[in-house]
Amino acid sequence: MDINQISNILLEIFYVIIGLYMTSTMVFTLKDKNHKTRLGTSLFWGIIAAIFIFGKIIPPVIVGCLIVVIAFLSAFKQINIGTLKQLDNTFTQLKAKKLGLKIFIPSLAIAFVAMLVATFTEIPGTVAIGISSTVALLLTFILTKASPTEYVEDSNRMFQSVGVFSILPQLLASLGALFTAAGVGDVISKMISGIIPNGNILAGVIAYCVGMALFTAIMGNGFAAFSVITVGVGVPFVFAQGGDPVICSSLALTAGFCGTLLTPMAANFNILPAALLNTKDKNIVIKAQAPIAIVLLIIHVILMYTLGF
Repeated sequence: MDINQISNILLEIFYVIIGLYMTSTMVFTLKDKNHKTRLGTSLFWGIIAAIFIFGKIIPPVIVGCLIVVIAFLSAFKQINIGTLKQLDNTFTQLKAKKLGLKIFIPSLAIAFVAMLVATFTEIPGTVAIGISSTVALLLTFILTKASPTEYVEDSNRMFQSVGVFSILPQLLASLGALFTAAGVGDVISKMISGIIPNGNILAGVIAYCVGMALFTAIMGNGFAAFSVITVGVGVPFVFAQGGDPVICSSLALTAGFCGTLLTPMAANFNILPAALLNTKDKNIVIKAQAPIAIVLLIIHVILMYTLGF
């Protein structure tokens, strides 16, 4: 088998593993007799699990119908958090003191292993992340001495805390592809052409960076926004005026991530931490990140203008 076949097999394995996690959440929900929307919530997790596990063989029309079912469940507020096992504060504090800074090793391993795999092999980035996450999981077991039961219970707690937002990355990625196919980028280009003066490089750079941040905030996904804004703003108002495509597009993508810091649509970054910490203000993470995001966006404009031309 070549590297592409191996990568595809690994990717399918990772999808199945994610689906099994969600299946366990479905089982926990079904067993929760005190859950106010037990059947609706378990149906949601069961549908998502089935799509992840059997998505490759399920006809696209059926997947679309299942997504519509999920939309109805969400609209009628049938997806809620159930009874979660609470951690003992004394136990967690003792564990935290014992582990110290070692607790960050698994998180850092995800980034470093993914970078090494993607850099020194031909394995795609998505598969590299799956490999690095597996390594991080093994390191977590080694460092914490946690049991598989504790791991499954914590996975359930995380999934239930995220709730319906767990499907948001997939939906937003699909939305980005749909916008590109529908020619939204061309529409944006025509709108911007009436505002940006011809030949004004700085205005084009500002529109590209700010547009990426705003569209990412709307969609919650910088990668989904990238294709639309690059076609609508980057190509006609930056690249066409002499901007280096590699430098400018790279900076545009990371400028989009400034928008990620400012939106509840990026649920895994901004809503999940607040949910896991049980904060009263669900937007507390966004409020803390907002000043930094704005400063970084300004820096991106300066870098693109000075380095990209």
